[in-house]
Amino acid sequence: MVSNAQTSRTFGTAGGVMTSVLGGIQWGLDRMLSIGYGLVYDYIFEQFKPYQSLQREVLELVEAPVPETVDRREIQVLDVGCGPGNFTFVLAEAGFSALGLDPYAALVDVAREKRRAKQFPHLAFRHGDLAKGSGLRARSFDQVVNIHSLYVHPEPHQLLLEAWRVLKPGGHAIFVNHTRQVGQWATFLEIKRREGFGAALRSLLWVVPNAVFETMRKRVGPHYWDEDGFSTRLREAGFTVLEMRRTFLNGASLLVWARKDTEE
Repeated sequence: MVSNAQTSRTFGTAGGVMTSVLGGIQWGLDRMLSIGYGLVYDYIFEQFKPYQSLQREVLELVEAPVPETVDRREIQVLDVGCGPGNFTFVLAEAGFSALGLDPYAALVDVAREKRRAKQFPHLAFRHGDLAKGSGLRARSFDQVVNIHSLYVHPEPHQLLLEAWRVLKPGGHAIFVNHTRQVGQWATFLEIKRREGFGAALRSLLWVVPNAVFETMRKRVGPHYWDEDGFSTRLREAGFTVLEMRRTFLNGASLLVWARKDTEE
């Protein structure tokens, strides 16, 4: 006769195996999705004009506080939520020492593979979530950049606190966050009305893959913040807001330039 304890152990073992199998399947799907998104993103980054404009905006702010007499390789920039590393490469190409950090290991692998091809000595990528203890030292970066990942992060306030912690006093941070959901059809119609059918069609280069990624990712948030909400959260994290403006696709995002003051 099978005892209750034996039955419990049997079901417990079966449950553990099933959990492991499901976890492995989820890991495989997540990795496949991340790699696919990373490859698609490479094409989007080069072809999608709103991204090109956003890239120029952010890079100009990174460059703004750096004197011309300073060797840019002495400026340490952390790109939080770097994905496949496209903007991190932009920072390195502009001469800065850049570290890309992302919680998706598969995307970090894609970024590292591209780095090996380009051979930048002042560029590195690291797997980790800044909000969960990435091992980065306090006051170790001159600048922090975060583009379009706060709104899907499970702990956006903690991420802001950690961004403040790793910044040197007087250092600057640039955050870009969505203020609303970017609807596929609504975005297409609005751009068609303003800029014509061709521009609307090109907008789908980003809108459709982004919608697929958001549908398949782990459901967190979204954390859409308007000007007042974003300012409040940054001040609570210790930042001084220097500038804030609407940007990206029909003003769907807020770009914030902030500073960690020298007196804490």
